[in-house]
Amino acid sequence: MRLDQYLASAIPDFSRSFARKIIDLGGVHLNGRRMRRSSFPVPGHAAVEVYLDHRDLDIFALDDEHILLRDRYLVVVNKPPGINSQPTPARYKGTLYEALLRLLDDPYNKGRKPSLGMVQRLDRDTSGVMIFSIHARAHKSLSDIFAARRVQKHYLALVAGCMQAPQGEFRSLLARQHRTNLMKSVARGGKEAVTRYRVIEKFGDAELLEVEIPTGRSHQIRVHFAEAGHPLLGDIRYGGPDRWRGVDVPRQMLHARRLELLHPISKEPLNIEAPLPQDFLKLLELGRSQQTAADGSDAIV
Repeated sequence: MRLDQYLASAIPDFSRSFARKIIDLGGVHLNGRRMRRSSFPVPGHAAVEVYLDHRDLDIFALDDEHILLRDRYLVVVNKPPGINSQPTPARYKGTLYEALLRLLDDPYNKGRKPSLGMVQRLDRDTSGVMIFSIHARAHKSLSDIFAARRVQKHYLALVAGCMQAPQGEFRSLLARQHRTNLMKSVARGGKEAVTRYRVIEKFGDAELLEVEIPTGRSHQIRVHFAEAGHPLLGDIRYGGPDRWRGVDVPRQMLHARRLELLHPISKEPLNIEAPLPQDFLKLLELGRSQQTAADGSDAIV
């Protein structure tokens, strides 16, 4: 019997589609090993373990310091690193989405929760600006803005080594490699990804870049710089170093610094910036303190 069929038959609350989602997320172990193939045949007397997030230990609380903008239609958050953006079948508690729901009330119905809509996501260990709709009318317009690429998304990235050019562009088709669950540039069959960068500060063995992505493909910044031989510091999944100048790098050094778009209802121009978190600032301070000579670069943080 297939693994998804087995789970659906063994657990009354599981449909096959729900079981497949849990498997895809890595929430099912077969004989002690994580299994991501729904079609994998379950041998007799196999030990099947399912991991769902029903714990109260990982609750993340938002406060007003995280809120960058809020009106009757939108809320914009400075997402901390280490927090999942959205719930999944295997994880609800401890996500940014769940924390926002606990923080917010519906502006039109006091005491009720808003209709919280997501139009973007950031990786768990990426920090920075995230925008949510809190009204159905705003959600449709906001979704259209992102789908039509009428939004400018600016990031800060700390990459290993020195870029060949002070500014440039990567353009490729990206596809997920199912064996490794990593993204990769492919000759055909992928989705277009465009990444533009500008070097804004140099440290000799690493550089701080301002990055803009007209597209919004999964992991595209991480993939493009890794494939260029300059992975993000801390991005061990894509070959980045986990230590720099004698200190641990706690995560991939990627921060969504700024969003520029028109308000979906008022059409007012929005330019929303998120300050850098402490872990990113500490690495920049380390790099600056150990520079042996000024290189004429322009620090913006």
